[in-house]
Amino acid sequence: MVQFQKWTIILVLGIILAAIVTALPNLFASERLQAMPGWFPKNQVNLGLDLQGGSHLLLEVDLAALEEEHLESLLDSIRVSLRRAQIGYTNLAARGGTISVEMRDPARTEEARRLISEAGDGIEVNADGPLISVRFEDATLQQLRSHAVDQSVEIVRRRIDEFGTKEPTIQRQGSDRILVQVPGDRDPERLKRALGTVAKLTFRFVDDNVSAEDALSGRLPPGTELLPGENGRQEVVQKRVMISGENLVDAQATFQDGQPVVSFRFDSIGARRFGDATSENVGRRFAIVLDNRVISAPVIREPILGGSGIISGSFTVDSAQELALLLRAGALPAPLNILEERTVGPGLGADSIEAGKIACILGAILVMAFMIAVYGLFGLFANLALVVNVLLIVSAMSLLQATLTLPGIAGIVLTMGMAVDANVLIYERIREETRAGRGPVMAIDAGFRRAFSTILDSNLTTVIAAALLFQFGTGPVRGFAVTLTIGILASMFTAIMLTRLMVVTWLRQRRPSAVPI
Repeated sequence: MVQFQKWTIILVLGIILAAIVTALPNLFASERLQAMPGWFPKNQVNLGLDLQGGSHLLLEVDLAALEEEHLESLLDSIRVSLRRAQIGYTNLAARGGTISVEMRDPARTEEARRLISEAGDGIEVNADGPLISVRFEDATLQQLRSHAVDQSVEIVRRRIDEFGTKEPTIQRQGSDRILVQVPGDRDPERLKRALGTVAKLTFRFVDDNVSAEDALSGRLPPGTELLPGENGRQEVVQKRVMISGENLVDAQATFQDGQPVVSFRFDSIGARRFGDATSENVGRRFAIVLDNRVISAPVIREPILGGSGIISGSFTVDSAQELALLLRAGALPAPLNILEERTVGPGLGADSIEAGKIACILGAILVMAFMIAVYGLFGLFANLALVVNVLLIVSAMSLLQATLTLPGIAGIVLTMGMAVDANVLIYERIREETRAGRGPVMAIDAGFRRAFSTILDSNLTTVIAAALLFQFGTGPVRGFAVTLTIGILASMFTAIMLTRLMVVTWLRQRRPSAVPI
């Protein structure tokens, strides 16, 4: 244990040098860092929401709207099925989670019930005379709700990732809620717009056989609806969707004739559907509907076979970019309602960082003073190793782009105390060997060798606990686990390798007759 190979010395010094280089960017402001040469490392420790400020949102998935939408879709399927079978019906409507329809010919009720049963999966169809009622099964509704929340979490994550935000916290809470924490977001209103928009894009045909005035007076043909459009106009459009935004693979903000527009591109299935629909309906108008609002209703001049197109409207550059972002991320399965909104200012984060600095400095001073008072020169070695330990933590977090939170600072302070704990075990073992009459070389060799297993066992159990905190914890708890784990690994390196290197170097140069410990 008192022998060091040259390659081992080079490795230890190389790791320390690398740590200094990778931790160095944290001494510069971000703007100054970007002006540095390309070879200069630029990775800094990411600060969490509680340190640099940001937005905190608690969202609720509107499951009632989701169920109503699926019920309307089922109602359209029932209407189509009955018409194809030429079965007369009346009073087809959806109320309170149930669709009801009355047969004109009671003799065909059983035939209609069988057709309706095939119109959708997971539904209950009951007949009472000529009246048929349809509802979703409880298991189907439960699966629909769970899938919608999981899908919403993924789409929220994709939308926030489009902002380039580092280390956002996005997690499901309960049965229908989503917690969103975005560090460093300086435009919370833009974030709310991005998350509050469903971004459901559909392409439907306009029914030009009926005017908006007729529709407003109650003469709205079945299978159509009246939607708001551009410049206060209203359009009568078919409920049947020609193609939906689910088939989009890309959307980008661009310019056409000097005006901001959004270009889009379909996948192969969407391109084929779009090409067929435009080929068969040249001369008709089709509506581009976003969240039940017609943003454009152009005339199909010729078949569109390339699978791509342009959405034009009253866009600004920012609104075109936001729409493109939403379309790329995908549509939410249901609207999101904001239940709780908090904005953490950077001033609070700065106060937390300052308090964390004071805690770290004070903790380091007390630990260093104790080590020197109890162990003298060997305590100085441990203190130098402690400085390198903190340096390694900052370096590792910079390389991994890990997020530092306020509990993470607490983890660093705790690690500082645990870092010297390994040295204490080694030094106390050396004292015991010295009292037993061993010489300096034998005492130091036995101290490091016999304390190694104890250090390894104690740190391994702590790493396991930290790994469990990281796996099952959230936000700040995970930040604490990250700094604790990195700190433990760094403390093992500094205690077993660096401290031993300093002690062995001193031993070879001074050749003492007794260990000053």
